[in-house]
Amino acid sequence: MSQTDPIADFLTMIRNAHMASHGELSVPSSNIKMNIAKILKEEGYIRNYKFVEQDKRQLLNITLKYDEEGKPVIRHLQRVSKPGRRVYRGANDIPVILNGMGLCIISTSRGVLSDRKAREMGVGGELLCEVW
Repeated sequence: MSQTDPIADFLTMIRNAHMASHGELSVPSSNIKMNIAKILKEEGYIRNYKFVEQDKRQLLNITLKYDEEGKPVIRHLQRVSKPGRRVYRGANDIPVILNGMGLCIISTSRGVLSDRKAREMGVGGELLCEVW
């Protein structure tokens, strides 16, 4: 794991857990990861998440979600803005992912939001990741 981009590491851990058909995973916790997990739960991409403290380490436990056939609900999870190349968009330029079937998670001045909420509130920000 690289210490330079904890969000990319977080997304990779979710992808890897899905590929290995794990039911849940634990990742080192941070506020931004908690906010991303909250949006993924609200939008129906993960079953649940919870904050736990274990041996003085703060962890985020994520329960993954699979469809009836046992396939991961998250088909694609990709980092957009990277430490070497930040990607910002205004409220009117936020991309629509898969004609609204997908989701873009954005870090705004009002917190971490889904693309729909950011458009509703009229705020832009840094595009963190795309999910579908």
